[in-house]
Amino acid sequence: MKTAYTFVPSREHEYPDHPERPGRLKLIERQLNSFGAQHVEVTPASTEQVARIHLPQMISEIELVCKQRPGIIDHAPTYVTPATYEDALRAAGGVIECARAVLNGDADNAFAIVRPPGHHAEPERAMGFCIFNNVAIAAAETLAHGLHRVMVIDFDAHHGNGTQSAFMDMDRAGLISTHQWGIYPGTGWIEEAPQAKGRIVNVPLQAFAGDQTFVRIADEIFKPIVQKFSPQMLFVSVGFDAHWNDPITTLGLSTRGYFDISQKLVQLAGEYCNGKVVFVLEGGYDPANVANGIAAVFNALAGSGLENDPGDACPYRDPDHSSRIAQVRRWHGIE
Repeated sequence: MKTAYTFVPSREHEYPDHPERPGRLKLIERQLNSFGAQHVEVTPASTEQVARIHLPQMISEIELVCKQRPGIIDHAPTYVTPATYEDALRAAGGVIECARAVLNGDADNAFAIVRPPGHHAEPERAMGFCIFNNVAIAAAETLAHGLHRVMVIDFDAHHGNGTQSAFMDMDRAGLISTHQWGIYPGTGWIEEAPQAKGRIVNVPLQAFAGDQTFVRIADEIFKPIVQKFSPQMLFVSVGFDAHWNDPITTLGLSTRGYFDISQKLVQLAGEYCNGKVVFVLEGGYDPANVANGIAAVFNALAGSGLENDPGDACPYRDPDHSSRIAQVRRWHGIE
């Protein structure tokens, strides 16, 4: 399969001692030429494209604060620098270009390796290290250019609250979010979006949920929801902070787990979306985990096996999530 990718490292978007920093990508950058993927040049997103998701006032405020008051802007802590506004437009543009390559048939699938991340950014505010919601902006762009339905599957360690907020009133956009329950941003319970049953699906999990739990979720939740919603393209918000030894969070995943889930998502796209799938980088704060995870995703996109398994299986026992999976299925009417 032919894979495209974009790379937006945003080296000037950096704050002292902050975990969301350019160094997250230092190891993978050296490997990008080894995956046989096609590099796509990035055009920054326009303010009109960003405004499909974010309020014009919010966009203007971000531009202004970057120029006049760079620094910490919320308690997460989210930060901006004088370069952040342009970097955030390039990050969103990186996802749009990947989606465009897949839509136009220039690639079978794609991976947008971009920062700052986006899935916490809500229509009216930046938050959670995120400035603009990259994946939601790109999804809205595809809907504006001919697609009827798209779906985001988010398996970052944190709830994709920004994507949920952006999609709440967008009947043609769906979201499935798996996330560690009880951590930032404190949202994402099963019954949180009753007006969007079957379209916005939250799967809150205990810490150290583990590889096998995620494989079950892919089979028992992802697949029936995608089948019923029938999107024409999948976007995958992948956060490598779900790795068991991420410095901030843990959902017990290993590199092998990331490969297995990514492989299932590629297969799911092949079955229901004519293969159209775009992976989008979100969190993950250990450079080695990020590099190993990105390599695993590239392997899955290429249709190959996991080429370099670092043998980083989670040493902790994963809790049984059978009742949680059943609870999610009942709420969304999955037979």
